Amino acid sequence: MSFVETEYRNGAIWLWLSRPDRHNALIPALVFDLRTAIAEAADKDPVALVLSGRGSSFSTGGDLGGFLDHARSQIELRAYADLLVGGLHDAILDLLSFPAPVMAAVNGPVTGGSTGLMLATDLVAIAETAFIQPYYSQVGFGPDGGWTALLPDRIGTSRALAIQYRNTRISAAEAVELGLAATLGPVPDLPATIDSWVADLGKGYAQTHQVTRQNVWDASRRADVRRRLDQEKARFLDLICRQGTLEGMKDFTRKRA
Repeated sequence: MSFVETEYRNGAIWLWLSRPDRHNALIPALVFDLRTAIAEAADKDPVALVLSGRGSSFSTGGDLGGFLDHARSQIELRAYADLLVGGLHDAILDLLSFPAPVMAAVNGPVTGGSTGLMLATDLVAIAETAFIQPYYSQVGFGPDGGWTALLPDRIGTSRALAIQYRNTRISAAEAVELGLAATLGPVPDLPATIDSWVADLGKGYAQTHQVTRQNVWDASRRADVRRRLDQEKARFLDLICRQGTLEGMKDFTRKRA
């Protein structure tokens, strides 16, 4: 069983996060499946790569249940966090280096580190009912997935910090206003919107699109993102084993039950 489903549609390859019973929350197996699917898609020379999620959510970030299951010792918890966050960051870099345009159909909430998967795409169609929210300060985690490595460059440092300090919920309309998404609409309309973008790509030369993306995400820029993501991971690991963080995870889980 794979936690990522692949679909070929109108010249594009769609990758569906498929853990809907857990709102596509991230675990190492899902991240591994995603990286495998991205690598396989790159070999197929698609017009575009599209990310979306099965069920009612795009992805709600790291599965707190997975962290708590490995909280028997600090060594085990740290190793699990290293595997999950490190894998997520590698997946983000895989997306940034993908040889074709990358899009996202954000069908529902996207929170925590999963936001980085959206930030690594070029064009986002977001559902009217979707939202983006960090939640780190509510649990005690350090931000990962590009909340400090990618988001400030997209919307400005002050705004990115304010969102994280206040755990602000960004609505779909606000995401469009901020430039985090290109358009919004009902969930059933998202595939058609993506199809229209893919069709537009087909009207031009694929080599131009590839070179454009390579210029934007050149090796030096990706290396800087890697450095920032490594910094996020290091500080995430510093916080994950603190007693306050463990209590924060338990308390957050109880409130969400």
